[in-house]
Amino acid sequence: MSDVPPTGDGPDDPFEGLEDLFKSGGLEEPGSTGEPDPAGGLGSLGGMGVIGDLMRALQGAAPGSSHARDVARAIASGGSSEPNIDPTDRIALEQLVRVAELRVTDATGLQPSRGAPLRVEVVNRVGWSDRTTGDYSELFNALGESIAAGVDPDPDDTAADPMTAMFAGITRMIGPAMLSLTTGAMVGRLAQHALGGYVLPVPRPPGKPMLIALPNVEDFGRQWSLDADDLRLWVCLHEAVYHAVFGVEHVRGTVSDLLLRHASAFETNPHRLEELLDGFDPLSGGPEALAELQQAMGSPDALLGAVRSQDQEALLPQMTALIAAITGYVDHTMDRIGTQLIGSYDRLAEALRRHRVEASESDRFVERLLGLELDQDQYERGAAFAAGVVERAGPEGLQRLFTDPANLPTPAEVDAAGLWLARIDLPR
Repeated sequence: MSDVPPTGDGPDDPFEGLEDLFKSGGLEEPGSTGEPDPAGGLGSLGGMGVIGDLMRALQGAAPGSSHARDVARAIASGGSSEPNIDPTDRIALEQLVRVAELRVTDATGLQPSRGAPLRVEVVNRVGWSDRTTGDYSELFNALGESIAAGVDPDPDDTAADPMTAMFAGITRMIGPAMLSLTTGAMVGRLAQHALGGYVLPVPRPPGKPMLIALPNVEDFGRQWSLDADDLRLWVCLHEAVYHAVFGVEHVRGTVSDLLLRHASAFETNPHRLEELLDGFDPLSGGPEALAELQQAMGSPDALLGAVRSQDQEALLPQMTALIAAITGYVDHTMDRIGTQLIGSYDRLAEALRRHRVEASESDRFVERLLGLELDQDQYERGAAFAAGVVERAGPEGLQRLFTDPANLPTPAEVDAAGLWLARIDLPR
């Protein structure tokens, strides 16, 4: 049995497949209404993937979460109907969640759910995208306000240059609707491979059930020839650990605050679209020029005019360090519990850790917008921190992450576990 993961890498274009969905009926194609071309003379770009889909969609797109939800649903399902979850599968997973809750509580001292048994929503891909669009709404709203704040260029520039004025009109038009399409597309892409609710280490609203995307779990198990029952239990344990960690108020609050501050701090370059198209000639450039422009259009900088600000740069070391510590803790805890409970744990853990790194390669768009760094180096950084703490102070030392808000590590301490232990042992 091969340990080589199945190939499934896709392009980084966050709107991959959206044009096909318009044509197949998964989304209504606004361009069929006969309204004027919103590109204002840019119709020659209609075959260019992202920008072509965008211009057609914007003719009928109303800004707002409902449009993001529709785009997410269509991409998540591939434009086709999904079956509901079999009740027997739902019951079986609820029983595994009971086991996971007890094991996580016993191993960590944390409570995945307070005051009631831990609940779980077992959903298909559309159900996952619906829930996630709602759960991430505060982040998306912050992104929208941040990006919309700078969409208007200098009036003196537009008055002096008709071309600048035309691009300014396009920029204003694509602002809110572009954000709806972007957020919907990235949730839909995540829904295609997420096994649970924490495919990204982003806190969910408190009090919500755990989330498991069963079709993705089953597909992943078949692709890797994994034991289905072991895989289900692994996913339940993994989600329960994250649920417990983000159930700690100061951890959830600190991570949520950093994510919101990052989302609210984008600077906007209203000339970005004009800069990208400056000098572009589809007649003389040939296929190579079209390919280069489409690749450029597949980034947040291009699609939203969003530019990382100095405030965001200042936040990133703290964000990445805290996320590294959390992922390191989760992985260490999974190893402690899983090796005792799951017969094929080592094989499962290897497959699933490869899965998350490969999945993140196709979702750099999401990570850039949210300010997350989820490559292999980051996971190894977290693992080294957890191992360093346990070597010096045992598993109970690692639990001190959650006993006091002042115990959350600094970036330097994540890279030197001994420094962290020395600081939190100082008298206060």
